[in-house]
Amino acid sequence: MNNKIAAWVVLIFAFVALTGCQKDKQASAPTGPVPLTGTPQINIKTVVSNAGIIWGFDFLPDGRMLLTQKSGQMQLLDTATGSLTAVSGLPTNINPAGQGGLLDVLVAPDFATSRRVYITFSITGNFLTLGHFRLDATTATNWTALHTTATPSQYAGHYGSRLAMGADAKLYWAVGEGGVVSQGGASSPNQNGQLLNTLWGKVHRINPDGSVPADNPVFDGTGRSTIFSYGHRNVQGMAFMPGTTRLYATEHGPSGGCELNLIEAGRNFGWPLFSNGVNYNGSNISNGHSGAGITAPLVTWTPALAPSGLSFINHPSYRNWNGNLLTGSLSRRHLLMINFSNGQPGAETILLPNTGRVRQVKQGPLGIIYVSVEDGRLLALTAR
Repeated sequence: MNNKIAAWVVLIFAFVALTGCQKDKQASAPTGPVPLTGTPQINIKTVVSNAGIIWGFDFLPDGRMLLTQKSGQMQLLDTATGSLTAVSGLPTNINPAGQGGLLDVLVAPDFATSRRVYITFSITGNFLTLGHFRLDATTATNWTALHTTATPSQYAGHYGSRLAMGADAKLYWAVGEGGVVSQGGASSPNQNGQLLNTLWGKVHRINPDGSVPADNPVFDGTGRSTIFSYGHRNVQGMAFMPGTTRLYATEHGPSGGCELNLIEAGRNFGWPLFSNGVNYNGSNISNGHSGAGITAPLVTWTPALAPSGLSFINHPSYRNWNGNLLTGSLSRRHLLMINFSNGQPGAETILLPNTGRVRQVKQGPLGIIYVSVEDGRLLALTAR
């Protein structure tokens, strides 16, 4: 463990910064027992080192974790000992080029009986696939591909690919814009975010067997599909607020304009027509992020945050932090906490400054917060 990082964390994580945000007018956060008060003291433990880019992870009912490695491998982690066991039987066409590889993983809620695990990965030709398999001991069997993009991401980028399971027993899958290039504006050659006949640039809502839910939104001229919301550039973090049906997502802007959004059925989040950022060449995209039928973000970050991973803190041991939202940052190389009060995002606190490119953050069933850093570490944060 990095002793310097641990020292300042125990002394209460430094660097507080405020950001403006639009108010979330939805219902307040769920209530529960009277919480402990005050700022928590945090212990940090390095659980895994030198494991490559741990892109995603999720928890088995017995407390072990499944870790995906961008390079195309999957590991089964014993969190008590830190030992890793390779999972065999993975597809042979996983393509780790560019931003692709073996991406997110989600353990089915009924895993104890079904042994089902959902997975997303890019394949040869730069297509993106959502599938599931059965985990038998340390072997992945009975593979089923549920959905694969009909067209490739020609630059092997912006796959998105976060997964979340809702209280409605539906699977939510965020897919980046893919396509030929990432460029904003009405004349962009990549309009995937606005096209309703492609998987790219969407958040999808899917039945566990891959079929289309009967209550999904219907879009003019296209009918009902897996599409739940559209106009997304590159969603890299997605999480439900505990005890609610409210789904939050973070996505990368171009040069600035990274976003936190509340995902709702049928909403158009604007990309590539609207953004608070500018193109990489400095050209303008739009004058702000408002237009007819366009949903503006709750929060935007400029310069770019490159947010990745998203998780609510949901344990009383975290005292005043309980109910806040955590996101990793690839560009600023820290863990960021966003204060949530009465359902509204507010003040921000930088945690783990200069720790490296934080790819994923997720709270485990015992309240421990796990953070993967792209230098191959998996950190465990525990409130004392």
